[in-house]
Amino acid sequence: MGFMAELVDLLSEERIALDVHADTWQAAIKAAGRLLDQAGIADAAYTDSMIANVEANGPYIVVAPGFAFAHARSSPAVHRTGMSWVRLAEPVEFGHKTNDPVTLVVALAAVDAGAHTAAMAQLAKVLGDPARRAALDSAKTPAEVMELLGGPRPTTSAAAPAKANNLILTVCGNGLGTSLFLKNTLEQVLQTWGWAPFITVEATDTISAKGKAKSADLILTSGEIARTLGDVGVPVKVIDNFTSTAEVDSALRDSYDV
Repeated sequence: MGFMAELVDLLSEERIALDVHADTWQAAIKAAGRLLDQAGIADAAYTDSMIANVEANGPYIVVAPGFAFAHARSSPAVHRTGMSWVRLAEPVEFGHKTNDPVTLVVALAAVDAGAHTAAMAQLAKVLGDPARRAALDSAKTPAEVMELLGGPRPTTSAAAPAKANNLILTVCGNGLGTSLFLKNTLEQVLQTWGWAPFITVEATDTISAKGKAKSADLILTSGEIARTLGDVGVPVKVIDNFTSTAEVDSALRDSYDV
């Protein structure tokens, strides 16, 4: 598998479970973790870490309406990078003020932070597309889900120059998962505006964000993480739906007086 793994490379039919019954958000994450465990991707200890991540940082992993992206920091419990996909039979409350209840839980176990970024960008695009999201919600078989996810491969855009004039940080609890969704959505907006060459977007965790804040114009994050960050000396914008280009667009217009 190449360095930039595609979404379909990180999933397989055996790791897609449809119409799973879970009474609580913990049970929903456990169902996704079990699939990773059975595939030899990550041990049960990693499932416990994914649950602990929500207990510690709040339900920020619910990055879009009805969708939770379960993950935790890499650890010896992770043997290789991979994902699992659990569609719930009945929606479950995670405690998120705008994106509850959740019907889809995707879990990611990553050996390092880099290899899955392309897959994350694809997943954000797929779930941000209402027609594809609806098709995924009604897919009858894991094979059908794989087919829908395989869709057109995204073209990778040119990276912003290293000496950019501006820096925007997207922040999540551990810098791995949800901040990448937000980074991808933000980059889509910047591309539309023609600003991509001038602004560097960096996905990071709360601790690094505090150190880097002074050199950033702006921080985009969830409500829970914004509270953790507190006053860092630069504007912090709260985004509810991490896959919504419209919401990110309006936060940027607000910040840059566009």
